[in-house]
Amino acid sequence: MNLQEMFQLQRILDERIETEHELLNEDLFDKKVLALLVEVGELANETRCFKFWSEKAASPKEVILEEFVDGLHFILSLGIVLKFHDYVNDIPLAGEIGEMDATAKFIEVFAQIQALQQKKSEAAYWKLYQSYYELGKILGFTPEEVEAAYLAKNQVNHKRQDEGY
Repeated sequence: MNLQEMFQLQRILDERIETEHELLNEDLFDKKVLALLVEVGELANETRCFKFWSEKAASPKEVILEEFVDGLHFILSLGIVLKFHDYVNDIPLAGEIGEMDATAKFIEVFAQIQALQQKKSEAAYWKLYQSYYELGKILGFTPEEVEAAYLAKNQVNHKRQDEGY
């Protein structure tokens, strides 16, 4: 996964949105945190991993992947706001993730988002990134699938801006 390229594409999208919506002088950090929390909730809802009371199957993989990259957009955007994107080469990512199930990993991701919101530290940011990456692995996504889906959704987001979304 070319994280540097994804940061660059996210920066371009963020700058476009902030310019076109006259938000260049706004502090959008907390709004982006809330947006990320909402996106992760939507992702959990599509996986249905926590719905022990229901027999309905999870959404198709492509729907779950799209929700996953929606969250990734905001994680990258938060890294840009905090200026942690300039120091990326190859972030070491965990190999084996053990026996953690999706529900437990979602809870961990939510906790990492809150920790980042409170600390705004580089360590908290990369811990969130790592947890989210591991969530993607638990959901069955390869880094290549995530990158391709991110690139496709980034184009969709630009098109939405073209259309006055």
